[in-house]
Amino acid sequence: MSKVPTWVVILVLSVGAAAQNQTPENPNDMPGMDMSHAQSMPDTPNRGGAAAMHAMEGHHMDMGPHMKMTGLRPLRPGDQQRAEQVAVAARAVAEKYRDYKVALADGYRIFLPDVPQKMYHFTNYDNASYARWSFDPSFPTSLLYEKHGEDYQLIGVMYTARKDASAEELNSRIPLSIAQWHAHVNLCLPPLSQPEDVIQPGHKFGLNGSITTKAECDAAGGRFFPQVFGWMVHVYPFEQKPKDIWSVERQHNHMD
Repeated sequence: MSKVPTWVVILVLSVGAAAQNQTPENPNDMPGMDMSHAQSMPDTPNRGGAAAMHAMEGHHMDMGPHMKMTGLRPLRPGDQQRAEQVAVAARAVAEKYRDYKVALADGYRIFLPDVPQKMYHFTNYDNASYARWSFDPSFPTSLLYEKHGEDYQLIGVMYTARKDASAEELNSRIPLSIAQWHAHVNLCLPPLSQPEDVIQPGHKFGLNGSITTKAECDAAGGRFFPQVFGWMVHVYPFEQKPKDIWSVERQHNHMD
């Protein structure tokens, strides 16, 4: 069986269920997901999220039309120290959960364990809820593991924030001069009668699709979501150099 991209399963299980006024079970929720405004999003863009994204425009990697990255700000006094404090806390968490069985015992749940993935999210949904309004680097939303045979090797942690979090809020959590958060944007889902257009490569729908605007999505009879999930950032605390601890390239490569 060919590998199904993780985001495909996320959209089919989560957004599809929301469209039918159902609530998916937690194990199938996207880590960091914020679909609380799913019913209004097709017609009313999230102005808070749009304003935040506009405020964060600037110098950043080109991640394509379906991913938004926060821009790198000039380094300010204290930024490196604050970022290092987060990295230290993330490293302590990572050390604690090197054994994935300890994570499971502490309430982390494997997101879609039966779907082949480059990287598996072990998510704590209490932490995810807390992260919507507060930030404590000792309680990441997800632990990031690579699977090797029947074992999981921990490589990092993921922090999340609401999708309408402002640039200043994200900066207060981790300095935007150090870390770049990402968000999944410009999603057009096909009509419910055409789910095959989401899961097949080369189609116009989905987070790899050619449709990137509401006008194009409306013309195709789809449902448009300006931003799908909350803001996310990966930290790789076992790395030695800051550029590797906060690697944007590694974040992006794990999402294919």
